[in-house]
Amino acid sequence: MKKNFVPAIAAALILSAASTSYAAANPFSDVPAGHWAYNSVTKLASEGVIEGYGDGTYRGNRNITRYEMAQMIARALAKAPTSNMSYASRAELDKLAAEFRDELDSLGVRVAELEKHADFVQWTGEVRYRYNYDKRKLEEGATLKVTRSQLQIRLFPTAYVNTHWTAKARLTATNNFKEDSTTDLALTYIYAEGKYGKFTVDLGKMPLFSNADQGLVVDDFFSGGRIIYGSKLKFQLEGGGWSGGPFSSDNRADYVGAELLYDDGSRFDGGLAYRYFKDKNKDKDSIFSVGAGYKFGDKVKLSGAYAHNSKAIDRKNSYNVELAYGGANRKNPGSWGIFAAYRYVSAEVGLAPTYDVWYGTDHKRGVEFGLTYAPMKNTWTKVSYFTGKTLDTKQKDRQFFGRVSWYF
Repeated sequence: MKKNFVPAIAAALILSAASTSYAAANPFSDVPAGHWAYNSVTKLASEGVIEGYGDGTYRGNRNITRYEMAQMIARALAKAPTSNMSYASRAELDKLAAEFRDELDSLGVRVAELEKHADFVQWTGEVRYRYNYDKRKLEEGATLKVTRSQLQIRLFPTAYVNTHWTAKARLTATNNFKEDSTTDLALTYIYAEGKYGKFTVDLGKMPLFSNADQGLVVDDFFSGGRIIYGSKLKFQLEGGGWSGGPFSSDNRADYVGAELLYDDGSRFDGGLAYRYFKDKNKDKDSIFSVGAGYKFGDKVKLSGAYAHNSKAIDRKNSYNVELAYGGANRKNPGSWGIFAAYRYVSAEVGLAPTYDVWYGTDHKRGVEFGLTYAPMKNTWTKVSYFTGKTLDTKQKDRQFFGRVSWYF
């Protein structure tokens, strides 16, 4: 008895010391509200992957502890093998599992293999069909008709490097029905994105979108870097080179831009922006823009934007006013929306505007009406009609646009 008693006492002392040490290293402290895990949990909860505290609630009025977070993740991991969650959702869950590994270990959930999978590349994609029909009068009285019928595949690989950095890219191939020609699969953009609290850092070739004016000035891609800081109120600074819009690859423009954006997440959003371009021929564009939107109730939104290019010789201004009701959501079959807008866009200001009905023309003004609809899950459609005049020749311009997108 004595021989067995002494080792038992020693083992008890060792276990006691080990548990005290473990508690000191893993205090299960609160997860602050700004922690990246909250966004992941919210996203996975909306998809039914994570079920909160097990009673359908998330108790968002207080900080969650790491131990409570681990319990949610453990329940999601348990049902993962038999679920139909997407690759993107699985990647989010794997990232959470890697972050809360110690807490999951304490619950008896081993995540060594999951950590390896957290760095894998995840793929999403879109097959997009677009149709444009543009009919306009020329100065000599003739009628010009321009048609585009195009099918495109877009692949989006996302590589989760670690808890802070993600690599993102887009590969695109296009088939033109009229010419029966197909391009090779090409790299549209590729960049690394780092998130540190309220800071976001992007490096590489990335989307270039004028958020403040909702795409009135530009919707394209540029090579360089970007820093974003904030949540509801954001400051964005970016710079590099751009060879899109009016700038060709052999006349690349140096670019710098800054935006101050606000979005309260419910009713109001708005922003101010400044962008400067200088190409190899020393031509310059200095564009200031401002925009705002307000939502009346849950469905109706009124938005507007204005932009001015102080370096333009003529047609220095552009603006847009839009009234929208509802809107199609590809995750919500049967959802729909309608909109009406008056657009006045000069090519001197709207260097690469986001509007689909601007295909084939440099600058014009007029009214656009449109409808969006989600006929089934992961499918989104849009039809719109524009009627107006060109800014330079004052000739009539009519355009019809249609699009169907299938997401996977």
